[in-house]
Amino acid sequence: MERTRVFIVEDQPPLLKNLVKSLSLFPELEIVGTSGEGEDAVRQILELRPQLVLLDLELPGIDGIEVTRRVKRAAAEVEILILTSFDDETKVYEAIQAGASGYLVKRVGPEKIRSGIREVMEGGTVLEPIIARRFWNYFQSVRTQQAEPKQPENPWGLTPLEFDVLRFVAKGLSNAEVGRVMSIERRTVRTHLGHIYRKMGVNSHVEAVVLALRAGIVEL
Repeated sequence: MERTRVFIVEDQPPLLKNLVKSLSLFPELEIVGTSGEGEDAVRQILELRPQLVLLDLELPGIDGIEVTRRVKRAAAEVEILILTSFDDETKVYEAIQAGASGYLVKRVGPEKIRSGIREVMEGGTVLEPIIARRFWNYFQSVRTQQAEPKQPENPWGLTPLEFDVLRFVAKGLSNAEVGRVMSIERRTVRTHLGHIYRKMGVNSHVEAVVLALRAGIVEL
């Protein structure tokens, strides 16, 4: 079994210790390093090149959002899953815009983190439902303020099936949930998402949904 190489960034030593201990119990995860500070985290991540970073937002020095920006600029293949006490939609928006693939609050247990890591590594995006609702509401308000002109409908040539997948992920469904609703396998959902990303020129659920919202071709 191929293990997912994980790097953890958390500035509270007791919580960091607990995260390392609990996540190390899962055989598919390998903790390759830790850090409690922003600049040091960026340096280590770029040296170690983990597959996924579990990242707190509140850090000494540069915060988690800036860590995300710097890492994604230098190593776009590294996935970033935010784990923080924040549940503010503004922070969610900034983290996702910076390149994060998911966002969980710290009160969730190890199994939830484990499933979040798996979802991200399978090409999904992780947002807790209450955070997802706040995020999309926040984005809608930003879109209204910006008053961007509506783009032509379906400028990317998405198929009807791809449209259905995109509409479901816009509702906050995971890959597995989309598969159940559409009666297709989870890996088939991932394949469709790959086609959607390529056609739209994006790398995540959220980027695809944001573009579709701007074009006015999906509704929340």
